[in-house]
Amino acid sequence: MKCPAIFPNEPARLAALANYGLDEQQGLQSLEPVVRIASRMFDMPVSAVNMIGNDHVFFAASTGVGEVDMGRDVSFCAHAINQDDVMVVPDARTDDRFHDNPLVTGAANLRFYAGVPLHSPEGLALGALCIIDDKPHHDFSDEDRTRLKELSKMVSDRLELQRIKFNSERERPDFENYAASSSTPVIWFDEKRRIIEWNEAAIKSFGYERYDKNILLFDKLIAPADRPALNQLINQAIAIGSLNGLQIPTEINGRRQDANELHFGFSLFCWKQAGQIKFEAILKDLTEHQREKELLQQQANQDALTGLANRARFYRAVEDTVIAPLPATVFIIDLDGFKDINDTLGHRVGDEILREIARRLNVLAGENSVLARMGGDEFAMLIPNLTDAQKATQLATDILRQVAQPLNVHGQLLRITASCGLASAPAQAQEAMELVGDADLALFKAKRAGRGQYFLFTADLRAEAVARRRYGLELHRAVDEGEFLLFYQPQISLATGKVTGAEALIRWNHPKRGLLAPAAFLPALEAGPLAATVGSWVINEACAQTAYWRRNGAADFRMGINLFSAQFRTGDLFAEIIEALDRHGLPPQALELEVTENIVLDNDEIIFTMLERLRNYGLAIAFDDFGTGYASLSLLKTYPLTRIKIDRSFVQNMLTSKRDAAVVGAILDMAHSFNLETIAEGIETNELHIALLNDKCDEGQGYLYGKPMPALQFEKMLGITRARAVAS
Repeated sequence: MKCPAIFPNEPARLAALANYGLDEQQGLQSLEPVVRIASRMFDMPVSAVNMIGNDHVFFAASTGVGEVDMGRDVSFCAHAINQDDVMVVPDARTDDRFHDNPLVTGAANLRFYAGVPLHSPEGLALGALCIIDDKPHHDFSDEDRTRLKELSKMVSDRLELQRIKFNSERERPDFENYAASSSTPVIWFDEKRRIIEWNEAAIKSFGYERYDKNILLFDKLIAPADRPALNQLINQAIAIGSLNGLQIPTEINGRRQDANELHFGFSLFCWKQAGQIKFEAILKDLTEHQREKELLQQQANQDALTGLANRARFYRAVEDTVIAPLPATVFIIDLDGFKDINDTLGHRVGDEILREIARRLNVLAGENSVLARMGGDEFAMLIPNLTDAQKATQLATDILRQVAQPLNVHGQLLRITASCGLASAPAQAQEAMELVGDADLALFKAKRAGRGQYFLFTADLRAEAVARRRYGLELHRAVDEGEFLLFYQPQISLATGKVTGAEALIRWNHPKRGLLAPAAFLPALEAGPLAATVGSWVINEACAQTAYWRRNGAADFRMGINLFSAQFRTGDLFAEIIEALDRHGLPPQALELEVTENIVLDNDEIIFTMLERLRNYGLAIAFDDFGTGYASLSLLKTYPLTRIKIDRSFVQNMLTSKRDAAVVGAILDMAHSFNLETIAEGIETNELHIALLNDKCDEGQGYLYGKPMPALQFEKMLGITRARAVAS
């Protein structure tokens, strides 16, 4: 067995290693996701970050490692740090250096090894990132070496953060230079909670004078309900000499001098000085953010014209009822001939009619019912615990009678009728979309029978619908008749909360089944001959909408467009997009093209060339659903990307799953390493917003800010008001 060489500058190397303050027993938590990524990426059972000490080695992070000899003389990594490049051992049993190594001949049965040396900023060897298998591999390629080296850069970045943190705890900067002029409240205090320093932002937030710090304890700035937990946290930190491993709240309630309470984002740090622990609290006022959140929630759930629930809120209510499961009946109400009223009397009269109809229907809705305006002149009502056909049809009769009462609008006496379709669960449907669709089918039947009619859903209506439709033919008709439309989901800056853009999402406004979500038709569309045609329509429609919004106040608005794989194989996608930009007077920065890993891997050379041309022209390229595939790292390195979108499946559970949190953290680190922007999908809570902001994610998208919505509704978020025709 050949022992690893010892460096001539070994004392300096060991001193550099000590400068990281690594705990040999606990390792470094931030490196755990990296070794898991390495293990998964190369399909190896073992991956580790191995640090080389004086006479032994220790793991800063590892996965799949059992009981092994940690002596330096048998360590493969101790050999790897003597090299400048990746050390690869395809089969240790046939390698002169390792064939009789205990790790090879013993229970560990090490056969394959690949390791990248890790260095301090001064170039001193610290350890290695390695992957290991109990099977030989003679197919470890140059590309694999490159991918492993890219991962080692992530390790080096995280080690450097640890070094800075470890050393900053030993030497703290002067407060005046560090935080005095910051717009964020910063407070330093000692073990007895006495305030050492606070900046002007903190003084103003809490309503005190600067000299009050001499008689004020930090915990008195915290709301009484939150003080016990905070003091327990501080006492634990004092006892162990660190905040490492302690659960620090991300939000806390503060108490002003006038006894009013404020809600803050909260960060806590500590360092040692003259044997005593000092603390630093950084606070961010969340009051304005809370108001914005409430406004976004209102916009996402409420129809602006009538104050009723909107379509999205109604669908959620139906879904919650069906899942419970609770019996219920859905009524879909459509005003007869309303378009004629709008055209002849103007939208101002039309809007007043809609508001009055909303008030009348609200009188009939029960306490636990949900009444919604679905859009245009269509309303919907969900009545829980109503399944009796006689009672349901009686309510339908009352609805039509109430709508038909004379209306006095701006001195004009008007009469209007409505049609109604109704369906019940669980007898006629077991899913929310099915139940609403059944009621829509019944409405369609009622309207065919004439004005002022209602119809109760029966099974033969669905059979008729199935017989009418043949999916492929319907898609052709949808294209020919212009039945597709775009919804827009807001994308916001996590730092400012402002809308920066939107993702354009296709919907199918089916004439009989109503509005269909992408899951209902995209698989068939993508697999058929119409994908490129529909993709071209999406590009033109999204560009037209973007141009309108940019001309009317949202000057820097950016639109995200999802591309179909077929668009890269049919026609000239580059020319098509450039022509669309020119047609609508848009700069290339106005568009962001979204591609998934599946598309990229489908036809590598064609896709790469096209994306490179588009990127060179100035368009942004986003990698969608990032984190769900296996080739992501190499794609980040080679493809002309500008942003990665972190998949919602990781984001939604990152606060409760350490594994998902680690994946999100690793993705963000990779993005920063490649100078890519980031946007997280699936943000539904303020806690997720704050966590991602703290992790330095740039933007967010999710139900917290708004569901996909029609253009007119989205314009309200942007503060854009369209001019309306007024009756003469």
